[in-house]
Amino acid sequence: MSTPELIRIGSRAAPMAVVQAEQVAELIHKHSPDTRTEIIPHTTEADLWQGDLAQLGGKGLFTKAIDQMLQRGKVDVAVHCMKDVPGDQPLPKGLIFGAYLPREDVHDVVLFPKGSDYRTLDDLPAGAVVASSAVRRKAQILRDRPHLNVERVRGLVGNRVAALDKGDKGWSAMVLSMAGLRRLGMEDRAEEVLTTEQMLPAVGAGVIGVEFRRDDGPVAGILEQINHEQTMRELTAERVMLHGLLGHCNSPIAGHCVTGPDGQLVLRGMVFSREGANFVHAQLWGEERNDPAALGLRVCADLVRQGARELIMGTYSKS
Repeated sequence: MSTPELIRIGSRAAPMAVVQAEQVAELIHKHSPDTRTEIIPHTTEADLWQGDLAQLGGKGLFTKAIDQMLQRGKVDVAVHCMKDVPGDQPLPKGLIFGAYLPREDVHDVVLFPKGSDYRTLDDLPAGAVVASSAVRRKAQILRDRPHLNVERVRGLVGNRVAALDKGDKGWSAMVLSMAGLRRLGMEDRAEEVLTTEQMLPAVGAGVIGVEFRRDDGPVAGILEQINHEQTMRELTAERVMLHGLLGHCNSPIAGHCVTGPDGQLVLRGMVFSREGANFVHAQLWGEERNDPAALGLRVCADLVRQGARELIMGTYSKS
């Protein structure tokens, strides 16, 4: 099979997304030195929208326009942050993920305005406002700290941090991902690193996926070389769980799969009410077959048995 002379990489135009595309380009050059790459950035509708994404159609708008470029042959691959890929919709016709990069740090971190005396979320007084973009984070913050207020905020990470420091929004703290801060060289702003017990990550957290047209054999050969097998297996378990729950962008769902020293997969899943007061939790091991898809289905079934669907629909009742 011939090696492509050029691979055009479709990406969101946001600085963090471009860094992700550059990582993919570097890996392609490493495994196929004769292949040139070109990053083609695109500002998506979701990037321009400052309101609640659910009103616009969900997080899938981060990926929709780039996928259309790929389907129309304007790019050869699309680079996506996997936590932004919808779990309640099939992939666009003819497209498939061919590679996942090694997973980055999955932890969420807390930032405070420059000069703040606060160092942890537990330092904040009652009524303090924490800025966050994710319903998953909001639910977990309020689960343990119902005395705080969480305000949904969107926009480029650099702009959000600048607004935090400016102080005119009334935010006492902000929760972001460590992986995102590192991609922008801003990891020094992380004041508190939340453990996965304190804040279970989003499905696909820290994973960059590379999508291509299913019938593009030469590109498939390149992507096979850069794919990270362990990340693919862990992500498969998480996304099968998410798909089974029919999770959408406004669903407070968290899931994280890890590979133990013996190679066995362990998947934790949680579903929360919007304010975090109610939640269900499941953690299962891969057992003898260690099949990631089967593990995802089992964790999903356990969560559904406990009332996950009712939580997602907002009809959950302890009675």
